[in-house]
Amino acid sequence: MPDLGISVLLKGQNFMRMLAGLGVALKISLISVVISIPLGIVLGVLMTWKNPITKAILRIYLEIVRIMPQMVLLFLVFFGTTRAFGWDLSGENASIIVFTFWGAAEMSDLVRGALISIPKHQYESSEALGLSKVQTYWYIIIPQTLRRLIPLSINLITRMIKTTSLILMIGVVEVIKVAQQIIEANRTASPNAAFGIYLTVFVLYFFVCWPISLLASYLEKKWK
Repeated sequence: MPDLGISVLLKGQNFMRMLAGLGVALKISLISVVISIPLGIVLGVLMTWKNPITKAILRIYLEIVRIMPQMVLLFLVFFGTTRAFGWDLSGENASIIVFTFWGAAEMSDLVRGALISIPKHQYESSEALGLSKVQTYWYIIIPQTLRRLIPLSINLITRMIKTTSLILMIGVVEVIKVAQQIIEANRTASPNAAFGIYLTVFVLYFFVCWPISLLASYLEKKWK
């Protein structure tokens, strides 16, 4: 039976290195999520305003994020800012900037969609009851928006975690980069190790993202 990389995985600190690489990816994801979600909520609310200049600027921002691949954004921030401005930007910091930029745009679009899905008569009814605009949002609009928004936000978090696999291209030593290093170091002794190593990467990502996906499905069914 061919060696599928299990022995390589258990050799020395290889498995612990992969867990450490996963920790790097999760750290970048968590920081980006913590920053991008509240920022995206604010931008999403601004997108619903009737100010044409604000709407145009935010629309351009959203379209740039939609059109531009995350890989290009990573290269632009990591290599472009270093050359253009002389910044000493680490790969992790560049990744956090890009994922926050991307996540905030995605979140703002989700918030905008959730807000405009609220029937117009609810705004009119709250106005007829004498509620201020702040009270209308706090007591009526925001609770309903959250019910629509939370499952979608959790799915966005899952996507951000999985997309961290791109950050190896700017030198960040995350789980896939560690897997590549282990495979290269054992290419001669265990030429078939790639299967087992990448299967382990799949399992690690699965056990991170699966509970989050289950939570999104549960909330979606509960609040439907």
